Amino acid sequence: MTFRASGLIRRLSRSEFFRFLIHLPSFLKLFCRLVKDSRVSAGAKLVLVGILGYVILPLDLVPDFLPGLGQLDDLAVVAGGLKLFLRLCPPEVVREHVRSIGAGN
Repeated sequence: MTFRASGLIRRLSRSEFFRFLIHLPSFLKLFCRLVKDSRVSAGAKLVLVGILGYVILPLDLVPDFLPGLGQLDDLAVVAGGLKLFLRLCPPEVVREHVRSIGAGN
């Protein structure tokens, strides 16, 4: 699985970006619920630990002192890692939480 942040940025229109920002609280709620759910494997949850470690630790694929590029690799790792986390979660559990969040619970 490859993820290219530059391709994402080119494909993401301004309206899609703002739509993403509007849904960001729901995404955060979904990830929090999935982390707390015992039906999600420890391996999937370790992906989130890896993402956090990558962002916090000073070692990067592209150094952060390079304006733009340094942050873009962090964005790519976070987005790709979150996508992998969702793929590793049982689909029925993800659907259940998405429905619950959509219903306002």
